[in-house]
Amino acid sequence: MFLAPIRGLLPCAVPGGLFIGLCVLAANLALLPLPKSGQSDSFQPDYLVAAAFGDDARSGEMSLDEQQAAPLFGMATEPAFGEVAAKWRAVEADIYREEGVLARCRAQLVCPAAARTLLDIVAEGARFTGRVRVGRINRAVNLAIRPISDEEQWGVEDRWSAPFETLQSRRGDCEDYAIVKYVALLAAGLPRDDVKIVILRNLFPYEDHATVAVRVDGQWIILDNRRLALVRDSDIMRSIPRFVLDENGARRFVRPHLAGQGPGLSLSIVHAGLASS
Repeated sequence: MFLAPIRGLLPCAVPGGLFIGLCVLAANLALLPLPKSGQSDSFQPDYLVAAAFGDDARSGEMSLDEQQAAPLFGMATEPAFGEVAAKWRAVEADIYREEGVLARCRAQLVCPAAARTLLDIVAEGARFTGRVRVGRINRAVNLAIRPISDEEQWGVEDRWSAPFETLQSRRGDCEDYAIVKYVALLAAGLPRDDVKIVILRNLFPYEDHATVAVRVDGQWIILDNRRLALVRDSDIMRSIPRFVLDENGARRFVRPHLAGQGPGLSLSIVHAGLASS
């Protein structure tokens, strides 16, 4: 009874991929309520389409509260310890101290050149809101710093610099860009819960890479020093989320069924040093 309308929607030749699609549609039909007696001739093709893509329709109807509750990358996290956590604690102390300097700058007191540069970056997005504000600040930081490896700049494998230090030298690698963006976005007034530093494991090339995650209108957006485009966390490819850093400290991403079962069962980082960008 339902096969006639389905056959009318398909071309005469049915390739393998389309045959699989037909099976999927048939499975969706099995879940549909049967029409009441006398209504079989009034079948609407739109009803079939709505059933096949019902999940997409529901996702578009998510409330803002539901979107805000969506975790970054859809993954669970648990407290992280070790070298990454220790480096983040040291940078947090630098950030706290330099936020005090920014406050004095705004009060028209003595203002170092690096602090003025940071405030100029913040001002790039001052007249805008939402994604535009985030995009302009992301662009300003990317253009303000020249990429260089820690080995070349400092003679060490990995060094996380304070924001002012990076802006003074105008050179740094991926985590230096990320730290400056983190502070600039907070200084621009974004809620602290909506701004995080994320360490990814890139697969091609195989390296660790620091970025910033910002929640705008309920969606997590990833900011990368290698591009100006704003990319949703769900669209990140060829990378594995490793650590997330924010005012609550360092946490690591874990597979949901492994959360709380100890470091041996979670994805572990091979080395703490981050790749130069």
